[in-house]
Amino acid sequence: MIENDYLLAWGAYAIAALGCLLVWFRITSWMWRYLREPLRVLVAILLFCPTIVDPAKELFAPAVAIVALDLLFKVGSNAWRAVADLAMYGMIAFAVYLVFVAIRWPFLSRAKARKAAREEQQGEDSDLTLRERLQQEQEPTYSAPRSNRGTRVGPRL
Repeated sequence: MIENDYLLAWGAYAIAALGCLLVWFRITSWMWRYLREPLRVLVAILLFCPTIVDPAKELFAPAVAIVALDLLFKVGSNAWRAVADLAMYGMIAFAVYLVFVAIRWPFLSRAKARKAAREEQQGEDSDLTLRERLQQEQEPTYSAPRSNRGTRVGPRL
C-alpha cells in the first residue's frame, strides 16, 4: 500500500466514523444527560482510537477493527496491544470528560438557582389579586421595574 492509498483509506474511515458518531448522537439524544455524555465519549473512543499494526513502517489501524479481526481469525498477535491502546485512550478521554464536568458543575448549579428564583418571583406575582396589582402599578416608581409588562421607568406626573 502506497502512502496515498493509506491516507485515502484513513480519510474514508474518518468520514464513515464521523457518520456513525452523528447517528449515535441522534440515537442517544433522548437520554438523561449524565448517561448520554459518557456513552458518547465511549463510542468516540471506540471509533477513533488507533493502534499500531506494523512498527517498522509505522502503520496504524482502528483498534476496534484490529481486535475484531484478531479474534475472528484467531491470530491474537495484535489484539492485546489494541486492547491496551483502547484502555489507555479511554482512561485519558474519561479523565478529560470528568474535568469538563467538574468545571461545568458550578455554572449549572448557579443557572438552576437563578431559574428557581425567577420562577419564585413569577409565582409571587401570580398570587396577587387584581386590586393589589392595580395598586402596585399606581404607586410612583423611581427605580427600574422588575419586568417590562408596560410599566414605566420614570416617575408618573
